[in-house]
Amino acid sequence: MLSRRGVRRWVSSVLVSAALISGAVTFGAPQLSAAPPDDPKPSTGSSDGPAPAEPTTKQPAHPAIDHIEPINDRWLRVFVASPAMSRLVEVQVLLPRDTSKPRPTVYMLDGRSASPTSNNWTELGHADRFFEDKDVNVVLTVGGPASFYTDWKKPDPVLGTNMWETFLTRELPPLIDATFNGNGRNAVMGVSMGAEAAMMLAVRQPQLYTAIAAHSGCFSMGTDLGQAQARAVVATYRGVPDNMFGEQDDPAWLDHDVTLHAEALRGKTIYMSVGSGLPGIHDVPGTPGVDAATTISVGGPLEAATNNCTRRLTDRLRVLGIPVTADFRATGTHSWPYWADELARSWPVIAGALGR
Repeated sequence: MLSRRGVRRWVSSVLVSAALISGAVTFGAPQLSAAPPDDPKPSTGSSDGPAPAEPTTKQPAHPAIDHIEPINDRWLRVFVASPAMSRLVEVQVLLPRDTSKPRPTVYMLDGRSASPTSNNWTELGHADRFFEDKDVNVVLTVGGPASFYTDWKKPDPVLGTNMWETFLTRELPPLIDATFNGNGRNAVMGVSMGAEAAMMLAVRQPQLYTAIAAHSGCFSMGTDLGQAQARAVVATYRGVPDNMFGEQDDPAWLDHDVTLHAEALRGKTIYMSVGSGLPGIHDVPGTPGVDAATTISVGGPLEAATNNCTRRLTDRLRVLGIPVTADFRATGTHSWPYWADELARSWPVIAGALGR
């Protein structure tokens, strides 16, 4: 017989899984790449399935940049030989106009539909345009669908080897700073799954980041509902949730709970945003690139859930006396047009923390 907590976990898992699966079904068959900006099918960060797991190969004992391929003169594909990930890992780098002086670096994490060839921050959020006149390096993750950009306990048969925390916080930053004149000041931003990941990285590696921006995320992975949400994200992408942090009672789930460990965020500049789930300015029929019916029926409930998640963490931060800038919008669904807006709204806060 299930314990009372076991019943709560089972109910939470069923409800969250049903919501996520219905979203995937509503959006249709899995895609292997992010939809381009003019695709009429919207992306809520939950519609696309993963590409086949990247094959692992023996890498050098120390991380190194293997090669660089230009997309244009200021947008680069950078391939890193990663011992932690046991493969070449691509990131994309946006450079400022003036590369002669040291500058901060902004790391941008994707949502759970992360493409193996691009990042939705540029494909759908137009970050390349936004940062065109900003005096920072920008590093965009490529790949890592349903990974939470964290270190998994085990490789997954479908989602592959995920040692993202080690890669993003230990292996990559020294290479970026040395190669692209970084000054050691860093910010991290994320949407949806990437919002939770950004906060987790900042909690677990507080010395690395000066500022964090998290849009439409959930941040309580150690709770029954929070763990059910994370497990559902992994499972609906055909991964095995136990491969991430172990079985339900494994302490690793609590170790990655941002709300529980919010004290580690003291001294950081924090910007959080979320909509209410009610239709807003980007959910109007006829808006280019938006299927309003889908964003309302699927992206609405998802955003309402993340609204509760965001409020829980902001309340905790305020109880602890940790300043946070929080934008609780009266409308808006779980979709990229709103996150593109929030990039511009959050930038003055993040830029100020970076000295820009």
